[in-house]
Amino acid sequence: MQNPSHANFPRASFVRRLGAMIYDLMLALAVYMLVGTLGFGLFTMLVQTGLLPMDGKEHVSDLLNGTPLYSGLYQLWNVSWVACFYAVFWSRGGQTLGMRAWRLKVQHPNGQNLSFLTALARVIWSLLGLGNLRILLDGDKLALQDTLTRSEVVVLSKEANQMRNWHGA
Repeated sequence: MQNPSHANFPRASFVRRLGAMIYDLMLALAVYMLVGTLGFGLFTMLVQTGLLPMDGKEHVSDLLNGTPLYSGLYQLWNVSWVACFYAVFWSRGGQTLGMRAWRLKVQHPNGQNLSFLTALARVIWSLLGLGNLRILLDGDKLALQDTLTRSEVVVLSKEANQMRNWHGA
């Protein structure tokens, strides 16, 4: 969805982005814990049904943490859901809840929302938020993930931010 009225807002500074990142970190941790609980429940079910052997371990958690393959898949499961959390919010309306609180929106320069795949690429290129450090060196206030996905994070006016809903405006 394209919103040309959002094409002319100023780009967000490092400090504003950092503020939104702190808010969103709390939500990301909640998502991580929720899907971790679900993943552990699924893993336990696979062990109890006999589909995964205990391999001499006393507790299911010992098996999960002591087996590199299982541990790696479990962490991939958790991180994938957190990445999807960001990608869904960025592709559906350009804002996570933290970004909404700081009146930020991620979009293409013409005001168009990101596709889900572009938003997912943006998650990867953000390098866990470290991509934002590039803003401190870039006069155009573009982070690494902005440049690589041809997107930008803008500061919405109070009016534009209030008029937005989760599905975009």
